[in-house]
Amino acid sequence: MPFINEQLMTNKEVADRQRWSVDPGRQSRFLFDPADVMARLRARIVGQAHVLDSIDNMLQVLKADIGAADRPLTVQLFVGPTGVGKTETVRLLAEAIHGSADAVCRIDMSTLAQEHYAASLTGAPPGYVGSKEGQTLFDVDAITGSFSKPGIVLFDELEKASPEVVRALLNVLERGRLRLSAGNREIDFRNSLIFMTSNVGAAQVSRLSRQQQRRWWSWGNARQQIHDVVDQALHQRFDPEFLNRIDNIITFNPLAKDLSEQLLDIELDRLNRRLQKRKALLSLGEGARRHLCRPLDARFGAREMARRVRNELSPPLARVMLDYPKADTFEARMEGGALIVIPV
Repeated sequence: MPFINEQLMTNKEVADRQRWSVDPGRQSRFLFDPADVMARLRARIVGQAHVLDSIDNMLQVLKADIGAADRPLTVQLFVGPTGVGKTETVRLLAEAIHGSADAVCRIDMSTLAQEHYAASLTGAPPGYVGSKEGQTLFDVDAITGSFSKPGIVLFDELEKASPEVVRALLNVLERGRLRLSAGNREIDFRNSLIFMTSNVGAAQVSRLSRQQQRRWWSWGNARQQIHDVVDQALHQRFDPEFLNRIDNIITFNPLAKDLSEQLLDIELDRLNRRLQKRKALLSLGEGARRHLCRPLDARFGAREMARRVRNELSPPLARVMLDYPKADTFEARMEGGALIVIPV
C-alpha cells in the first residue's frame, strides 16, 4: 500500500507545519508573558542585573518565535561561583513557564565523569544490554515541551563531565537532535531551551571581584578582566567546536556583602509560603534580622543564608509551634544573645 503510506506521511508533514506555524496576526504560539517571567526572576535573583537583562532579551526573541527552526531555541552557558543563582535561574524559568520548578530535564554532569558514561546519554550501542530499549537519562517529555511551552534542559556542573560526554552533546547543540546509539530512536531538542552551568574560572573571578571591591581600579576594568579570565578558563577546559555552538556565555557575579538583607527576605518568603500550609506566619524583629544578616561567606553565596534560616531559625520556630499548637503568628527575636521565637 505505498500510495496510502505516502499520503499518510504527507498529511503528517502538513499537520506538523501547521502545528508549529504562527498565524498572520503574528500571535505567538508561546503562552507565557516575558514581563511576568522576568518579574519572578527579578524578585528572586539578586546581584545579577546583567544576567537578567540577557534572559529578558532571550525571552523576547523566544516569544516572537523568530529563531532558527533547525536547532534548539537557545543554548546558554552560565558561569560563576557556587551559590550565585545559576541553577536557581533555570528553575525559576521552569516555574514561571510550566508552573513547576521541577519541570526541567536536569542532567547532573558530575555523575558522568568517566568516558563510558556517554552511553547514559546516547544509550547502549548495538550488542550491549539495553540497546534495544534505547534507555537514556533524558526525560523526553521535559525536553520536547508542547506547542505553547518550550521544553527546558539543564546540564548542571558541565566541567565535571568527561570530554567524551561533552562531545556527545555537539549535535544536540548544533542541530537539536540526538540519535541514540542503537539507531532506532531520536530525541528532538528543537523546541528546547538548553542551559548549562559551570564553575570554571570561579576562583579567579572571586579574587578579581574582591580586588574591585577595594576600589583601587575601575569596575569597567574589572569586568573586562573577569571576561578574559573566564574566556581563558573555558578554552582550557572545552574544545572550540563545543564553545562555538553556544549562543551566549554569561558570567554571574560573586554576591556582594550588602545583599544579605535581600537574600534574607527571599528565604523568609520561602519559609512563610511553607508555613501557610500549617496556617502560620513568621516575622522577624530587628535584632533577629541583624543577627541573620551578619556578613556572608563569599565562598558559599546565597546557600549560606539558606543554611542560617534552616539551622538557626527553623529549630526554635518548630519548638514553639509544637508548644503552642493553636498559635498562628510568631516572631523571631534576640534575647540574651540567643535567637528565640515567640507566639504573638
